[in-house]
Amino acid sequence: MPLVAGVDTSTQSCKIVVRDAETGALVRSGSAKHPDGTEVDPQHWWDAFQEAAAAAGGLADVAALSVGGQQHGMVTLDADGRVIRDALLWNDTRSAPSAEALIAELGDGNRAAGAQAWADAVGSVLVASLTITKLRWLRDNEPENAARVAAVALPHDWLSWRIAGYGPAGDPTAPLGPQLDKLFTDRSDASGTGYYDASTGLYRPDLLERALGRVDVVLPRVVDVAEAGAVAHPTVAGSAVDHSTGSGSGCLIGPGAGDNAGASLGLGMTPGDIAISIGTSGVVSAVAPKRTADGSGAINGFADATGNALMLAVTLNAARVLDAAREVLDVDFDGLAELALQAPPGSDGLVLVPYLEGERTPNRPDATGTLHGIRLATSTRPHLARAYIEGMLCGLADGLDALRAQGVSVERVMLIGGAAQSPAVQRIAPQVFGLPIGIPEPGEYVADGAARQAAWVLAVADDPDAGAPAWSTTIATTLDADPKPVIREQYGAVRDLS
Repeated sequence: MPLVAGVDTSTQSCKIVVRDAETGALVRSGSAKHPDGTEVDPQHWWDAFQEAAAAAGGLADVAALSVGGQQHGMVTLDADGRVIRDALLWNDTRSAPSAEALIAELGDGNRAAGAQAWADAVGSVLVASLTITKLRWLRDNEPENAARVAAVALPHDWLSWRIAGYGPAGDPTAPLGPQLDKLFTDRSDASGTGYYDASTGLYRPDLLERALGRVDVVLPRVVDVAEAGAVAHPTVAGSAVDHSTGSGSGCLIGPGAGDNAGASLGLGMTPGDIAISIGTSGVVSAVAPKRTADGSGAINGFADATGNALMLAVTLNAARVLDAAREVLDVDFDGLAELALQAPPGSDGLVLVPYLEGERTPNRPDATGTLHGIRLATSTRPHLARAYIEGMLCGLADGLDALRAQGVSVERVMLIGGAAQSPAVQRIAPQVFGLPIGIPEPGEYVADGAARQAAWVLAVADDPDAGAPAWSTTIATTLDADPKPVIREQYGAVRDLS
């Protein structure tokens, strides 16, 4: 029974699942926390990976593994493989002015032309999340650090590199040393950098130069969807694996994936499927045969982990909107749901535009949240609880509308993420979206997708024509459509007043 491991190095934690490569059955798992913040020393990711691996019973018997991770983060390395400064994460918005500058430059001063030019070039209009904007910020604000950059990696690239035994010179946990040319990545994560075009499979050094001012830096090699990028160092994983079938020795490391692409693979999404994820960020994702080039910036045209495109509308404000509501009302999640369901749809006109941390879709990094329709009759705890939940879901519904406007097929909708288990979210979501919604069995979808990719890599090592393993995804709950137009109508009337 070959075993594979899937790693999710997310914003908040590192989670590892070990699964049977053939059936996908869960064998064991482990996790460890990451520190809070929008800039983090990557050493914390390495420490958390080791802690999570130990909690999962070790990885000595794992034949292949793959790493899914938070997209866009900027990890800069010097010539000795050392991290130059703390990594800027996807949710660090300090590079918003840099994004606007790059857009204007590519459009010769015309923002609309520049926005469309970026969408045509890489599938996305630049926002502060994308790596390229963070490199421009580094060049402009920390020129000494920018001058030291010898390689640029994404969080999952860097962790895969460390698992393979590479790392900073002199570090005993990096026995193979700082071989920067051994960095590798996949199409899905590369497509979120702003300097890689997934439609051609090529980096855009001309765009990288616009940001960093030079191109003499190492970028991770982009490997194919089921290609092994490296072999894990035996001190980390695979020391007990004996590949008697001829697929090699040690634990193969898959290409990895951005978190949304990993979740898509874990859910078994195909064209026509929509996933609405309510986590740290809110994501409406769709698998499509090819990416779009949405010059409005509402939709990002990324790649998935199978060779298709992955279209995303992303909001910065999702589950943490519910956290804010709990703080305001001094209740737990169950209490918040109970309160919200006491108020009617539309909360009698009380509407929250939940831009509590700025926003990405729409691109309003400096926006703040606004509560509209406050009257004596709506100044109750149930009205406030419902307004927070409705506002969060309306932001995601706008993302679904944007996908439809780009011609993306909507055949099946799935609601995932921790907040999807809330009784209030489950009741209100079909009212906001007006569609039937399936809720899969709770799971670690990113880690599960990484594990499925690892199983695919293992299969291809023995049979080059092997496809992704047919692991099943169980829909635990199906919610009937229950449209309440008043919710979206009220939200639409005030959304742009914030």
